[in-house]
Amino acid sequence: MAQKPLTTTQFFRQFPDDETCLNHLFNVRFGQGFACPSCERPSNWYRIKAERAYSCQWCGHHLHPTVGTPFEQTRTPLQFWFFAIHLFTTTRHGVSAKELQRQLGVTYKTAWRMAGLIRQHMADVDGDDMIGGAGTHVEIDETLIGGVKRGKHNRGSAAKTVLIGAMERGGEVVTQVVPNQRKATLQPFVENNMATGGVVHTDELNSYRGLAVAGYRHATVNHGAEEYAYYDWRLAATVSINAIEGFWRHLKCSIQGTHTSVSPKYLVR
Repeated sequence: MAQKPLTTTQFFRQFPDDETCLNHLFNVRFGQGFACPSCERPSNWYRIKAERAYSCQWCGHHLHPTVGTPFEQTRTPLQFWFFAIHLFTTTRHGVSAKELQRQLGVTYKTAWRMAGLIRQHMADVDGDDMIGGAGTHVEIDETLIGGVKRGKHNRGSAAKTVLIGAMERGGEVVTQVVPNQRKATLQPFVENNMATGGVVHTDELNSYRGLAVAGYRHATVNHGAEEYAYYDWRLAATVSINAIEGFWRHLKCSIQGTHTSVSPKYLVR
C-alpha cells in the first residue's frame, strides 16, 4: 500500500534537528548491530559528539553516515538537506534552486549545488536498467524544448533541444537529450534502452523504420492523417503514443511553471 507523503508539519515533527537527521541516516544505512568494517564484529555504535560519526564498541572504529551521500563534506545543516529532499518528493512540478533559496534562507550558490546533488542522487537510485522485453508495450516519441525551430527535424539549428523518451506502459520512463531526430540517433537510443521482444509504439517518423529488423514488434500511428489511437487485434492492445506525449506535456508545464527555461546543458537533470 502506497504511503502518503509527509506534510510539512509532520516533517518537522519527525526531523526537528540535525541530530535526529543524522541518527535517521545512520539507522537507514547501518543500524545497531552492524558488523564493524575494522574488527568485523557485530557492534553497538556510540555517537561521537565532536563529529558526524559513530564509534564501534569493540575497536573504536568510526562510521560516518554522511560519507558516500550528497551530504558528505557539507557545512549546510542536515535538516536543510532533508527538507529540500522533502520538497523534491512532494512538489508536483519540481523545485528550482531559487525556490530552495527562498525556503531555506541559503545563498543561491548553495541552493543550486544542493538541487544538483539531489537530482543526481535521484538518477543514481533510479538506475540504468533496460525497459521493455517480451510481453511489454513501450511508447517512444521525441519532443523539442525551448527556442525556435529552424529547418526540418531541427537540422542546422541548435535553437531547440531535442529530447527522446521511451515509456513502458505500467513501468518506467527513460529520456535522453539527443542532437537531432535522424535515424542514426534515434534507433541506437531504442536499442540501448529497450530489451528486444516487446512492442514498440511510435508515430510515422521515418527515423523509426527498421526497428522490426532489430528485434522489436513495431506499431505506428499516423499523426499526419489525424490518427492518434486504434486497437490492433494482432497485438491485443491499443496502438498509441498518448502516454509519452502526456509525459512531455507534464515536463513542459514543469519547466515553464517552475524554472521558466532550462539550458540544453542542464536539461538532462
